[in-house]
Amino acid sequence: MELSHQLLQYLLSGLSTGAIYALIGIGFSIIYNATGIINFAQGEFVMLGGMMTLFLLEALHLPLWAAVPLAVCIVTLVGLGFERLAIRPLRNASPISLVIITIGGAILIRGLAMLIWDKDTHAIPPFSGDEPIMLAGATLLPQHLWILGITVVLISLNKWFFNHTISGKAMRACSYNPRAAGLVGVDVRRMVLLSFMISAAMGSLAGIIVAPLTMTAYDVGIMLGLKGFCAAIIGGMSSGLSTVIGGLILGVLESMGAGLISSGYKDAIAFIILLLILFIRPQGLFGKPESERV
Repeated sequence: MELSHQLLQYLLSGLSTGAIYALIGIGFSIIYNATGIINFAQGEFVMLGGMMTLFLLEALHLPLWAAVPLAVCIVTLVGLGFERLAIRPLRNASPISLVIITIGGAILIRGLAMLIWDKDTHAIPPFSGDEPIMLAGATLLPQHLWILGITVVLISLNKWFFNHTISGKAMRACSYNPRAAGLVGVDVRRMVLLSFMISAAMGSLAGIIVAPLTMTAYDVGIMLGLKGFCAAIIGGMSSGLSTVIGGLILGVLESMGAGLISSGYKDAIAFIILLLILFIRPQGLFGKPESERV
């Protein structure tokens, strides 16, 4: 394969992977902007999306078109329960305590998933076959198109929600100043709950659409969650276009590094980028020193 074809192949693969990181990163950003908490259980919502879809397909024999939305609804309820049981009772705790709670919650969810299912790796069938599509000398699987298309739709819905709905505007108000938002009648606790539900839904859908390519298991959420966090940091913890661009940058650099240098450095690249961003520009590539949230 010619070098130009290889580069195109790495670019297309990187954009697809980066779209997943962007969805996960937006989940981090939505919760951070609403609560100031870094939710390290976000990766487990991603894992639950894939595993729950697999369970509905194999145990209940549901068709894929029914299993996917049902799995998203179930994981959204898990996000609701996580906020009610783990976050709300300790809402006045220090930020570091809440971060530790989310880490503990992630470990608990991962352990329960291992007990309920198993330690094996499983695959979800692709949404529309696995016949490769040739594009200028590179190959593209139909699932890559599903990933990119669903990501565009979700980002558009996310932008519409925050800019044109009452609840979205209320969440933005809470991100700026929760106390002032509460004084003008915004139910801050409800907005926090809504942020966890939206974040869980987006994370679960990211886990579902990537599972046909990378497969799923009880522990896939660890690395996907950390890379989504890297995307959010690159984007300055914004729940908008900045995090999307951050995820795409991360995905492309990771794919290029794995293809041109060594696949053994694939995971290390994300964390090297994270460290460089934190050292050189802690507010992210697109953030301001006093960054605007949401």
